[in-house]
Amino acid sequence: MESIQFKDIRTRLNKTQKSLAQLLGVSIKAIHSYEQGWRKIPHHVERQLLFLLSRAMLVDGKLTEKCWDIRKCSEKKLKKCPAWEFQSGDLCWFINGTKCSGEAHNSWENKMEECRICTVFKSFFEA
Repeated sequence: MESIQFKDIRTRLNKTQKSLAQLLGVSIKAIHSYEQGWRKIPHHVERQLLFLLSRAMLVDGKLTEKCWDIRKCSEKKLKKCPAWEFQSGDLCWFINGTKCSGEAHNSWENKMEECRICTVFKSFFEA
């Protein structure tokens, strides 16, 4: 995640740097450093930030479609998908072990690389 995306999500959540720091369990200085691009945003912070945004959007009623409907996944693919197993089609990007490209990813970074270009992820998170 780039610093501009981080700041955009904080703005969309209508949070100050201080309030977001409290939600994420990091210091205000860390938030400032992420937004200025001085520090790399850790994966656990990115994941939690996206989770908070997804829940805020759910409250607004924006997340209605499930990933498997958007991607038109086959029944065979659904049986191997943890997002489908746990009926979390709006959290497919959050759940490790999803196999949208055919196999599970070996790291959060590799997973998010694929998710960021996915039409499902974009439909959930692009303003």
